[in-house]
Amino acid sequence: MSWSGLKKSLSRASTSVMHKTGNADRTENREFEQEEHRAKVLEAKSEQLYKQANGYIQSLRNMTGSQMRIATTIEQYFDDTDPMGANGVKYKEAVTKLEEEVREDVDAGYRQAVLEPIGRYYAYFPQINEAVRKRNKKLLDYDTARGKVRKLVERPSEDHTKLPQAEHEAEVAREMYEAMNAQLMAELPKVVDSRIAYLDPSFEAAVKSQLSFAQDAHNTLEPLRQYFPAEPHGQELEQAADGILAQMSNLQICRLAMQ
Repeated sequence: MSWSGLKKSLSRASTSVMHKTGNADRTENREFEQEEHRAKVLEAKSEQLYKQANGYIQSLRNMTGSQMRIATTIEQYFDDTDPMGANGVKYKEAVTKLEEEVREDVDAGYRQAVLEPIGRYYAYFPQINEAVRKRNKKLLDYDTARGKVRKLVERPSEDHTKLPQAEHEAEVAREMYEAMNAQLMAELPKVVDSRIAYLDPSFEAAVKSQLSFAQDAHNTLEPLRQYFPAEPHGQELEQAADGILAQMSNLQICRLAMQ
């Protein structure tokens, strides 16, 4: 940083501290503060949306991956003489197809139509924040210059050139601040208002992606229904499980473990 830049940074820091203590002129702009707040809220929501959208596709990968691991493990429970062994093979074939579909088709389409557009939208906010920071620096410069003018008016210097010079510097600072402020005041509402038109296609794509996967999963797994008995009611399933556990409890190995 140059010496000039360092002095300006120190001056801004001093003015900022004096603002907080009420010992310096401070330009208030409630309208800008409202627009900045709206942009900040939108940034936070966009970040949350991106994380949640990314979490969905990650959860889908985790789910199909878990199905694959369950199918692989279940397959090891049965031998060739058990009817359920063949059904386990069919189940593994079905979930393998789903896992491949997620990896090759759903993942790529979802990223292109949902994640990447949301990510590009969210990536725009650091530029907005940088523009706001520059605007705030120009505001500090303006308030600093106004403060110098006020002090020279209250306590005139023997050097009569100081006041005109300070007034000129304050005018230049005001023009730079107001130009940047006016630009942001015009553009911040556009950024906020653009969210619906921009994100609508991604929302539609996300819903369609979920619907497509759900339909494909149903079509892939539904044919397996014929290989399995009708689902028992909860109470029947609990009774059947209790009966098997009771048989296990009667085994000699369980009695030995209890002695």
